[in-house]
Amino acid sequence: MKIALLQIAAEDTLERTLDKGITFCRRARDLGADLALFPEMFSNGYRIYGRPVSDWAAEAIPADHRFVRAFGALARELDMAIGITLLEAWETGPRNTLVLFDRFGGQALRYAKVHTCDFDVERHLTPGDGFYTADLDTASGTVKVGAMICFDREFPESARILMLKGAEIILVPNACPMEINRLSQLRARAYENMLGIATCNYPAGVPDCNGHSSAFDGVAYLPGSSGSRDTCLLEADGSEGIWVADFDLERLRRYRREEVHGNAYRRPREYGLICSEQVDEPFVRKDRRA
Repeated sequence: MKIALLQIAAEDTLERTLDKGITFCRRARDLGADLALFPEMFSNGYRIYGRPVSDWAAEAIPADHRFVRAFGALARELDMAIGITLLEAWETGPRNTLVLFDRFGGQALRYAKVHTCDFDVERHLTPGDGFYTADLDTASGTVKVGAMICFDREFPESARILMLKGAEIILVPNACPMEINRLSQLRARAYENMLGIATCNYPAGVPDCNGHSSAFDGVAYLPGSSGSRDTCLLEADGSEGIWVADFDLERLRRYRREEVHGNAYRRPREYGLICSEQVDEPFVRKDRRA
């Protein structure tokens, strides 16, 4: 399964952003992609910092807006799944959302960011209500995919619950500096859950972003090898462009049937404290939302 990471910046208007997104999806299809993934909140370029909330909140669009529908039609035309991201209009305040269209143009998955960055301006977003998976029909066969967005990556529970729901590949739209520690988080999420993770970031030049979109396949050991292998399929540089990650699904599935991670040897009965809502020092924060 080939996933194209569209490491591109949004334009200054929704219409120009749409045109650019369509152009890059077409290029991704020419490169043989089964799925094209955009960075976080592409409809407005994640431009929510240094602006009045009322200004950027007014840029929220519904999930059935012509901007979004255009990518559904394009997915059908190109016979390629497309994960488009947006600042979604929502009754309790905008959401940070991914809409995944399958290659037939149908909506396979709609996910809103659960772990909003409440220590900053994202406190004005409405958090999502859960993690979801979908069976995605591709030229490589049916693949179980899930999604998490940027800050979700920093919580092991996000990828864990997606693994428990059967995810084989997790899509991660992103908008932040991808340095060694954040890349290490993604590597760890892929390793401990025995799944693939594809992350698409904005290029350098977009404020607080630096490119370095990445893909990890989670396969740490190969039969007959004496040690572990690097699970990183690719790490982009900082420039604008398309990077295509090629996931070997047959190898991943064989690995998941045979290796020790994921849900093979967990002891859930001992994990009750993880679901506690109690927060003690030193983790008490006045701006934390329930």
